[in-house]
Amino acid sequence: MKNISRAIVKLRFVILIASLALMIPCLAGMAATRVNYDILSYLPGEIETMKGQDILMDQFGTGAYSLFVVEGMADKDIASLKSNIEGVEHVKKVIWYDTFMDYTIPKEMLPDSITEALGTGDAQMMFIIFDDTTSGDGTMEAITNIRKIADEKCFLSGMAAIVLDTKNLTEKETPIYVGMAVLLAVIVLSLSMDSYLIPFFFLASIGIAIMFNMGTNIFLGEISFLTKSLSAVLQLGVTLDYSIFLWHSYQEQLEKTGHADKKEAMAEAISATFQSVLGSSITTIAGFVALCFMSFTIGLDLGIVMAKGVIFGVVSCVTVLPAMILICDNIIEKTKHRPLMPEFVKTPRWISKHAMLFGIIFLCLLPLALWGYKHTAVYYDLSETLPDNLSSRQAMIELDKHFDTNTTYMILTDADMDTPTMQSMISDLKKVDGIDAVLGIESLIGPTFPKEMIPDKLKDELSSDEYQMIMLTSQYKTASDEVNAQISAVNDIVKSYDENAMVVGEAPCTKDLINITAKDFQTVSVVSIGCVFLIIAFVMKSLSLPFILVAVIEFAIFINMGIPGYTGTVIPFISSVVIGTIQLGATVDYAILMTTRYCLERKNGESKKMATRIALSTSMKSVIVSALSFFAATFGVGLVSSVDMIGSLCFLMARGALVSMVVVLLVLPSMYMIFDGLIIRTTWGMRQCIQMDKDRKKNKIKTAKAS
Repeated sequence: MKNISRAIVKLRFVILIASLALMIPCLAGMAATRVNYDILSYLPGEIETMKGQDILMDQFGTGAYSLFVVEGMADKDIASLKSNIEGVEHVKKVIWYDTFMDYTIPKEMLPDSITEALGTGDAQMMFIIFDDTTSGDGTMEAITNIRKIADEKCFLSGMAAIVLDTKNLTEKETPIYVGMAVLLAVIVLSLSMDSYLIPFFFLASIGIAIMFNMGTNIFLGEISFLTKSLSAVLQLGVTLDYSIFLWHSYQEQLEKTGHADKKEAMAEAISATFQSVLGSSITTIAGFVALCFMSFTIGLDLGIVMAKGVIFGVVSCVTVLPAMILICDNIIEKTKHRPLMPEFVKTPRWISKHAMLFGIIFLCLLPLALWGYKHTAVYYDLSETLPDNLSSRQAMIELDKHFDTNTTYMILTDADMDTPTMQSMISDLKKVDGIDAVLGIESLIGPTFPKEMIPDKLKDELSSDEYQMIMLTSQYKTASDEVNAQISAVNDIVKSYDENAMVVGEAPCTKDLINITAKDFQTVSVVSIGCVFLIIAFVMKSLSLPFILVAVIEFAIFINMGIPGYTGTVIPFISSVVIGTIQLGATVDYAILMTTRYCLERKNGESKKMATRIALSTSMKSVIVSALSFFAATFGVGLVSSVDMIGSLCFLMARGALVSMVVVLLVLPSMYMIFDGLIIRTTWGMRQCIQMDKDRKKNKIKTAKAS
């Protein structure tokens, strides 16, 4: 590694120029990488609801639909508006009264199912069907154009509208996220570093690594909006430590050589930093890799991008940052100052003195943390992630105010099903609690109307060679227990008439999302804990330390995720899956850092109490700076984000960093004191501590007798 380090120092100008030049293709890669704003599209393709979505697209030429509420307009104006909407590109069909007969004919002549669904008073509703998927560019363009055509008394709701509003909001706010993360990171680094300028070089180096990471996402084809919004902030938070390690190592090498040879000092610093950062980064990467085991593939998306980001962060830390520091060394030296963050001298002594007390506090808080952890409520309705002033949310409010309808979904059943069977199935469906209307060819026309007289255009819209489509409107909200029970009842009914029938749409997909993420939570937890456990066992060469360190960080996770259980805060479903993994992978390094020093001091002959005190005093500042850096990168995003899913995730990560910091500094030392005997007996190279302790005890007895 030393030869590579010297080569990096020698080629510092080439490295810096090359890294800046590579920014150009990275920018092109970022621009060419598509962003997916539809979270439901990450459900596994083999489940029935997703297969049904494919059938809708392949056989009916549609994958998205919206409910369009019109207030205070005369029928002739609504008819004109409908005609204009039908002229919008990618709008396949608009269903309103004139779909079935001339709108001037009294509505009483239509079946009750139609008038109940479309409304007859001051507010009426259209069903708009698009020829592209929910998150397709064509659907997004069509919704944008419909909103331009409609006036302020018209409201467009549905998943596609939510996706568009999410896209517009996150595109506007993502630069603000990065700006807040950088601003707060500069504040933290200014407090802890000994130079006013060095924080900006840290951020420039990490910025280049972020650009490399985002630019190479082009090989994935597309990334989720969640990944795009969070990856830069997360990468900054979890890799900032590496830059701090390099700077401190460089300063130590300069002191050893008396500032005689800065190039050699940097080469030694690169070598030392790479070895220490390698172990630290592996646990972080393991946490992100664990997300790739989710069936809900947004985890795979976030996991790959973030694991890749950590690797780029390490590479940039030992190549780009050293080049910047050496090239600008004279300027950095002129901006040096005493660190504003004090050295911690008395605090480690006080903590080690009260270590047993903190062990007791740990035992008392553990059941409380577990209770809160298990009782934290989550939500799955994706519309709730957006602020109420957005168009899609306003439309949902209007829909709820004027219609009993809160949710719309569809049934795909056999196109050749005979009329009596179909009418019987429709009758059973109407009896299900919360079903407003059942809209299909048979229900719209009625049992006495001959099929041969149904207009071909209407038949083509609602049936294909294999399937016919029936639309259900429900009083219940998406993701509610009521609608999930309703979907189960509907599914049982349609399967009894046609075993190949499918229930599809936003609400059924969300029901599957609830079931899948519950399993994913278990899988990700097991994989992340298992990976980190094995890494610690390998790095520390111990059987007991992996249990102790993982238990301490898991305790911090229980506290962090348990707080909403006591405050009554409802968090996004994705939080319960990813926060534990990210917090474990990103903050277990605090425990590893302190434990490594503790083991070293024990091997050098120190008592468990003194080894604990030394480990605390030498690690405390590093742990605090690391935690505050992670906090700074995520807390600001939580403050400014209007998308609750992003804001909530960032608040949880920010709080998790602080909770892990406190737990490591207060609880972990008590673990050393309590389990010292187990640690030295199960850790390679520490058994000699047993004899050292015996000798120390004998010496104390001799000294006491002599006195």
